[in-house]
Amino acid sequence: MAKNEILSEIKKAEESARNIVNAAAKNKGERITSARAEAREIVKQAEVDAHESAQKSLKSAEATIKEEKVKTIGASEADAKAIVKKAQANLDKAVDYLVSEFEGTIHA
Repeated sequence: MAKNEILSEIKKAEESARNIVNAAAKNKGERITSARAEAREIVKQAEVDAHESAQKSLKSAEATIKEEKVKTIGASEADAKAIVKKAQANLDKAVDYLVSEFEGTIHA
C-alpha cells in the first residue's frame, strides 16, 4: 500500500472515530435529557401519590376522632345521668335531714 493510501485510510478511520464519538455524545445528551424528564415525572407522580395518601390518612383520622367523640359524649352522658339519679336520691335524704335539724332547733 502506498503512503497516500495509508494516510487516506488513517483519515477515514479518524473521521469514522470522530463520527462515532460525536454520535455517542449526542446519544449521551439525549439519554440525560430523557432521564431528567423521566425523573421529573416520577417526582411529580410521587408528590401526587403523597398528597392522596395524606388526604386518605386525614380522612381516616377524622373518622376515628368522630367515633371517639361519639363514644366519649355517650359515656359522659351516661355518667351525668347516673350522677343526676344519685343526686335526686340524696335530695330526699337531704330534705329530711334539714327538716329534722330545723325541728330540733325549734324544739330546743
